[in-house]
Amino acid sequence: MNTVEQYKEEKHPLDVIEDVKTYAEEGMTFDEIEEYAGDGEWERLKWAGMYSHGVQRGYFMMRTKVPGGYLTPEQAEVIGEVADEYATAPEEYGGEEQNDIWGDAYLDITTRQDIQKHWIEVEDVPEIWETYGDVGLTTIQGCGDSARNVLGCPVAGVSDHEAFNAQPVVDAVSDFFTENREYANLPRKFKMTITGCKHDCGQSQINDVGMTPAKKELDGEWQYGFHVKVGGGLSDGPRMASPLDVFVPPEDAVEFTRAVAQTFKELGDRNNRGVCRMRYLVQQMGAEAFEEAIRDRTELEFPTRGVDLTEGYTGDHVGVHDQKQDGLKYVGFNVITGRMGGDEFAKAARAAKEYGTEDASVRLATDQNFVVTHIPEENIGDLLDEPFARKYRPDPGPFSRGAVGCTGSEFCNYGIIETKNRVRRWAKALDKRIETPEDLGVVRMHMSGCSASCAQPQIADIGFRGETVQVDDPEGTTNEEGDNIVEGMDFGLGGSLGTDNEFIDWVENAVPADAVIPALEQLFDAYTDERHEGERFYEWCRRVGNDRLRTVMQRADANVSGGVAHGD
Repeated sequence: MNTVEQYKEEKHPLDVIEDVKTYAEEGMTFDEIEEYAGDGEWERLKWAGMYSHGVQRGYFMMRTKVPGGYLTPEQAEVIGEVADEYATAPEEYGGEEQNDIWGDAYLDITTRQDIQKHWIEVEDVPEIWETYGDVGLTTIQGCGDSARNVLGCPVAGVSDHEAFNAQPVVDAVSDFFTENREYANLPRKFKMTITGCKHDCGQSQINDVGMTPAKKELDGEWQYGFHVKVGGGLSDGPRMASPLDVFVPPEDAVEFTRAVAQTFKELGDRNNRGVCRMRYLVQQMGAEAFEEAIRDRTELEFPTRGVDLTEGYTGDHVGVHDQKQDGLKYVGFNVITGRMGGDEFAKAARAAKEYGTEDASVRLATDQNFVVTHIPEENIGDLLDEPFARKYRPDPGPFSRGAVGCTGSEFCNYGIIETKNRVRRWAKALDKRIETPEDLGVVRMHMSGCSASCAQPQIADIGFRGETVQVDDPEGTTNEEGDNIVEGMDFGLGGSLGTDNEFIDWVENAVPADAVIPALEQLFDAYTDERHEGERFYEWCRRVGNDRLRTVMQRADANVSGGVAHGD
């Protein structure tokens, strides 16, 4: 049993919720919390949706779960107001000046349709929870070894791409697992996605459980339901999920996911944290044996597969789009790396109420953007004239549109490099400096600050993961050994999900950050000259091969593998 499992044996992790209220009431410092509960409390606090900051002791990141990314305008407004009031940096860390781009009191939209806030102090948590409870929001199990936020299509119920609206199923599964003590102590995090969308917006191929639309003739009638994939994931040891021979009716989805969790709970590895994820168990057992284990743990008789309705993958909802309801539109706003002011998010929520119908909503997407739905066509102009809409415009350049960044070294314990500021600068610079084909659409450029893959670089056109790099550069930071060290990254190309899914190839390792933009300029010059008609960037990368890609990149002002050019 590894150390984290020992912590969970000492105290059930959900018990930390009441402890947080005690810490807040007594105004405990981090040192006092450690003295009271021991080192294991920092792990258990994740079940409250709280991570301690990596370098700013005394503050937390707090994660709000948003099942399927769906928020009422009232919920979205509360999230923004809470960020504006509580997610504020103290003077010792710069206060309002602590970030030269976003300032203070901001929030982050994540790749799992969550909201993250920084600079949260423990004494404020009970009040935040009370405010959240009034509108049906929670942070419970936003982190930790339990069911995480359940993903769904961010335009469920409004898109003509869906076979049926699966948001009610997303909500039912999320409700079952949240604060369920029986399934709140799994071997590792447990990630599910459930969608009725034919475009697999919930990324079923890289989740522990991926449920996608299907239909099957049962008792003489065609019924909608789900096909299932299991064992997908990224980070170290990425794996595409394996299909099961199962058809799950919507009303049985909760029981099916419970049986999967039970299988993982009983058979998953609790020894080595490095291989505790469910994908390793599926790989070890094989999909057929894993399916049999699931069936052994439920009394329901699930039919075999029916007709698959998934047609591909769409991870982008930016822009103004028609809803399937006549006269209504939804608008996808572009938030580079998902970071925006809490006051801006609240204003977006108020605009949804002002310009939308009574069914208006704010949705979070897996590419860190957000969507406002149910806007009558005649109100679109007024909505787009709002200050937040002009800033997070729905018609960005291709690099801004596809830019994703994790938390990075700014707050994360594992981050090696800074990500949010860098990705924003790079995306805007590349939109200006690179002329791309008109039919290109979006360039998915994802940056993770370490190998944990929170920004999902393996499924991007262009992916980065943080490294430190030794260079012959007098301006580099000299460490204790006298070496010149700069921030750098592994550089990958050619990833995608969908019918031609494939993980990225890490074409170059330990590339100095300053060398990246010149290399990308060379790559896109070559791509524009050599592409076949309609060929996407990731398709071109795969076709020409890694040796050719390296040769092209090395035409830049400096050698990608060793020198430094100016682009950061």
